[in-house]
Amino acid sequence: MAGHSKWANIQHRKGRQDAKRAKFFTKAAKDIILAAKAGGGNPEDNSTLRLAIQKAKAVNLPKDKIENAIKKGTGELAGGDLLEIVYEGYGPGGVAMMVDVASDNKNRIVAEIRHAFTRCNGNMAESGAVAYMFNKKGVIVFDKEKYSEDDLMEVGLDAGAEDIIDDGASFSVHTELGDFIAVQQAFTDAEMTFESAEISQIPENLVPVDAATGKKVMALYEALEDNEDVQQVFMNADFPDDMFDEE
Repeated sequence: MAGHSKWANIQHRKGRQDAKRAKFFTKAAKDIILAAKAGGGNPEDNSTLRLAIQKAKAVNLPKDKIENAIKKGTGELAGGDLLEIVYEGYGPGGVAMMVDVASDNKNRIVAEIRHAFTRCNGNMAESGAVAYMFNKKGVIVFDKEKYSEDDLMEVGLDAGAEDIIDDGASFSVHTELGDFIAVQQAFTDAEMTFESAEISQIPENLVPVDAATGKKVMALYEALEDNEDVQQVFMNADFPDDMFDEE
């Protein structure tokens, strides 16, 4: 699981960097719009919306923008006509990549995603070409300095957690999708504060890359992440242990 752990740390680090950028507000608002559109505007009855609001608050999305995003999702305001699309492809070194998109213009976004892949030495693939290499899971991240693995096991496993992964500086609790909210609530009830909680695509196996290839993979990752219509990017790269030490 070491490769998985490295990628979890990289995702977490990149997420903190993203949170400093204004465009993360756009992504957070789109999460809320999509959640409200799918399950209604009441977070008490819509666990996906509740999670999206939590994530938006974590990056300081203003309250009025959260409320407007909910209204867009329920149709009370214009701007909720977003399409959820997953694009698949390969990056340098044969790394499999999945790109979650929320866009109001399918023709524009597919052209932009294809351009990013081509410019960064990758290529798009047909739907289903790489999806089978990933498993969708709930992932709840805890600071290792605050909690031990035993602490997390005591609460998490009873609530339905599937696995606890040592990520180096943190622990990641993995759950099945159906147990994600219940496990998250169990930790909240136990007054255990987590760093993040989100739905993620966990690779079944990892593709080892050297530092030079890894930098090319990350260039593609960042090119995709820079697009405001891209919500999340997942990949199965196994980076060298010291590749991100300077960060």
